[in-house]
Amino acid sequence: MPAAELARPAARGPRVPAVSMIGFALIWAFLIVFVLYPLTRIFYDAFTTEAGAFSFTNFHEFFTDRYYLRSLWNSLLLGVAAVITTSVIGIAVAFLIIRYDFPGRNLFAYLTMLPLILPPLVGVLGFVFILGRAGTVNVLLHDWFGLAQPVNFMYGMQGVLLVETVHLFPLMTLSILDAMSKVDPSLEEAAQGMGARGWRRFRDITLPLTTPGYVSGALLVFIWTFADFVTPLVVGVQDLLAVQAYLNIVQFVDRRIFRMGIVISALLVLLAVVFVLVARHYVAIKDYSSLAYSKVERRRLGRAKRWLAVGFLVALFAVSAIPQVGVLLAAVGKGWALTPLPVHYTADYFRQVSIETPKFIVNSLLFSGLAVLICLLIGVPMAWIMSRTQTIGRGAMDALTTLILAIPGTAIGIAYIRAFHYPLPGIDLALTSMWFVLPLVLAVRRLPYTVRGSYSSLLLVHRSMEEAAENVGATKLRTFRDITVPLVWKGILVGALFSFLMSIQEASATLFLVLGGWEVIPIGIFTYYIAGSHGQAAALGVILIVLCAASLYVVNRIAGTRVGGLFG
Repeated sequence: MPAAELARPAARGPRVPAVSMIGFALIWAFLIVFVLYPLTRIFYDAFTTEAGAFSFTNFHEFFTDRYYLRSLWNSLLLGVAAVITTSVIGIAVAFLIIRYDFPGRNLFAYLTMLPLILPPLVGVLGFVFILGRAGTVNVLLHDWFGLAQPVNFMYGMQGVLLVETVHLFPLMTLSILDAMSKVDPSLEEAAQGMGARGWRRFRDITLPLTTPGYVSGALLVFIWTFADFVTPLVVGVQDLLAVQAYLNIVQFVDRRIFRMGIVISALLVLLAVVFVLVARHYVAIKDYSSLAYSKVERRRLGRAKRWLAVGFLVALFAVSAIPQVGVLLAAVGKGWALTPLPVHYTADYFRQVSIETPKFIVNSLLFSGLAVLICLLIGVPMAWIMSRTQTIGRGAMDALTTLILAIPGTAIGIAYIRAFHYPLPGIDLALTSMWFVLPLVLAVRRLPYTVRGSYSSLLLVHRSMEEAAENVGATKLRTFRDITVPLVWKGILVGALFSFLMSIQEASATLFLVLGGWEVIPIGIFTYYIAGSHGQAAALGVILIVLCAASLYVVNRIAGTRVGGLFG
């Protein structure tokens, strides 16, 4: 053997390109600074006194206060109730759409997603206009039946539950649809051959096999309901945990109460983490190896059952349309007081919010657009790392992505206030006094959708295509640009559009960070409504619905019901 070959150093395996290592480091730097640090800071504040000494005093005060304990209990009950109501509706809708053929099935499959375009803030306003004490329904009950006292449809926990159910049941439906499409139909056929029919087959075979999707949907519904404070405030409910966090933080007079708002925010994060860990453990201990994508042969319903299914779906979406109708009537109507419908109709409210004060619309589009750009720059490389590499830390990155999806927006908003309310090194400005904090917090809130959309698409692309390009000399960056992206662009686009859809209707996190001139549409709606300018609030609500509907239409055209995978 030649001496030159003997002197050659032994191979150490494939070298990781420097650009990949730099990108990996930058992604983790972003996650540490804008996700882990704010959450760590909120826990630090919760476990320390004003002097900075470690103490459990704040938590002792919380757990010995009956009002806070009642708020915690009410929040848990409301979350469970929302899971139950959305489960009944979501599972029924998903099962009908994926297993049966009936008139209007394709239309109903599209309508399933429509409530997602209705932010809870807009939804509760629409319901109040129609079902409130002086709303259309109570006015008609008084005129037609002489009802002396209005029926309380909205003001109380029942109103919050109604709004959350109508807004969130599509999350459950989409998660169940995605899971049910993976169930091997032969298992159901085998159960039917053994005598299990109808409800028993569904209960013992189909439903248990959809557990991963169901748990994902139930977790989202629970945490979303648990963390929503805007809807309860509008209908006069204050004894909920998220509402107390908001009310305690926005008052800057009593430092003790302000500190309790931080403690409640830390509890919201801690409970969200516990819920996620319990859900993942529950799914992990079961075996779903029989799940596989298969073409499902839809069965035709009998005449009576067919029209019963159509009647159920029509009634469901009629109720879902109530808030849209209410907001639209309030946006174009004048003189709507103690009358079933507005007395006069006008476009003045739209002119005021879109021409005279367009900042709400401009800011929403700008901030949400920048948030999506950040999501793409961070989320797509994250998805590639998670699906294509065995890099140390990819598991932690995956877990953190799931955690972000579960953390309440209320807690994130408060965490950013505590973490970034200090001058940045080198400049005498805090991040919270710069408008760019809003795109950042929106990007952090909605990053998981871009990651999940890209990740699910990357799993469908065989690695041999990328390896073939690298074998003929293409760098990893060029391979990703010329081979991978053209094959997964639909998943990336769906994730980005869904991030935009959820960012533009975000209120819980941004409400704490908005300063004068930075107001976005949801904040404008809330401000107008609190000030008594219901027409302007409704007009902004209609504009928000249109923007969300356009995004949802594109998502549905590209991904259809497969969008359920974004939540898993």
